[in-house]
Amino acid sequence: MAASTAALISSAPSRAFSSSKSTPHVAAFSKPISQTLNFPKSIHGLRLPRVAHSASLPRGGSHTRKSFIVKASAGELPLVGNVAPDFEAEAVFDQEFINVKLSEYIGKKYVILFFYPLDFTFVCPTEITAFSDRHAEFAELNTEILGVSVDSVFSHLAWVQTDRKSGGLGDLNYPLISDVTKSISKSYGVLIPDQGIALRGLFIIDKEGVIQHSTINNLAIGRSVDETKRTLQALQYVQDNPDEVCPAGWKPGEKSMKPDPKGSKEYFSAI
Repeated sequence: MAASTAALISSAPSRAFSSSKSTPHVAAFSKPISQTLNFPKSIHGLRLPRVAHSASLPRGGSHTRKSFIVKASAGELPLVGNVAPDFEAEAVFDQEFINVKLSEYIGKKYVILFFYPLDFTFVCPTEITAFSDRHAEFAELNTEILGVSVDSVFSHLAWVQTDRKSGGLGDLNYPLISDVTKSISKSYGVLIPDQGIALRGLFIIDKEGVIQHSTINNLAIGRSVDETKRTLQALQYVQDNPDEVCPAGWKPGEKSMKPDPKGSKEYFSAI
């Protein structure tokens, strides 16, 4: 099987970013960008990079609600518990070039940041269009979606201008970011160095700019919009209810759990 590839919105239910009817942030380039990407020979047998990380829980005292909030050590790779690496990059949205800066969301929005390998391939458009078709559901959860690949904005634009029935994307409801320098993919630990493309990494970043969830799939495996939304809802629930935790498969409206020996019995006795 061939290798597969994957600004701030307003609170209004309208389109997320500035369209041609408004004034987008257009990044200025002194020279056009061109890039030749070699298509990987194989997507099988890839190994994820080994990542060393550490996280510590508070010592001493009783297990309070804060015991379940893990903050990774500073200076480590951007795993769960770390502040998400900031970036500023050119992107395509509404068939225009705009500028996207992650830090502009801090204090305002949750962010779903996902990486995909390459434009004009096979699994990637199924993921990208699936997130776009359900963008309004994430907007209701005060969340923006950002897609990233190592392709240029010119490649993104051509793909958006290609009809879905021909393997294109059509109009999207969120930006596709260009990471031609591969610096964003590298900073999030998803870059495959010898192939120059990213694994299917997905990160949920909260309003404080902290990574609260991450998944990394190999190239041949597409992701689930349903599971991404469910995880986001669970995150938002425990942040709104810091004395509770969400058991396996939890969905809004279902019973949560108290994170202590006595309180948890209430949950276990009810299932």
